[in-house]
Amino acid sequence: MAKNKHAAMEMSVGTIVTIVLLMTVLVLGLILIRTIFKSSVENIEGIDTAVKSEIEKLFSENENKKIVIYPPTREVEIKKGEENRGFGLSVRNVGNEDGKFSYDITAEETNCNIQLAKAEDLIALNKKRNNIVIPAGSIMDDPIFVKFDIPETTPPCKIVYSINMEKGTQLYGSSIDVYVTIKSE
Repeated sequence: MAKNKHAAMEMSVGTIVTIVLLMTVLVLGLILIRTIFKSSVENIEGIDTAVKSEIEKLFSENENKKIVIYPPTREVEIKKGEENRGFGLSVRNVGNEDGKFSYDITAEETNCNIQLAKAEDLIALNKKRNNIVIPAGSIMDDPIFVKFDIPETTPPCKIVYSINMEKGTQLYGSSIDVYVTIKSE
């Protein structure tokens, strides 16, 4: 009988030790995941701040510039499956009155078998926007990030996207082309 009590006591102590160790590992794992996500968010915000400052720099280099694309080469390379890639877009209202701006991004041509409608579907975020109010003589507060989502099944390709910016119902400046190159690796 004493052996059974001793064996039961060892088993319950072993179970408690195992539970404590597993809880410790779980808590440490959660802390690690939180740290990773926190640093990722900080990095994305840092990139966002860097892009904003580059866009402001591009506007300051040319006082008459109405629309700015970042990168200034208007060429974007995206590997299949890569996330958070695209280009920045900002507008300056050079008029004497506040204005409502809108834009639309459309695929104009491809050098592969992707149809233009499918090429437009690759734009995951901010393909079209209306009623962007910009005070007279001001630049957009927050530049627009046009983000692409390129599935692994997409063939390597070069796509020309056209951005048409309007102030009210009038074309604001000329349409701008952005060249997106999809690479396999």
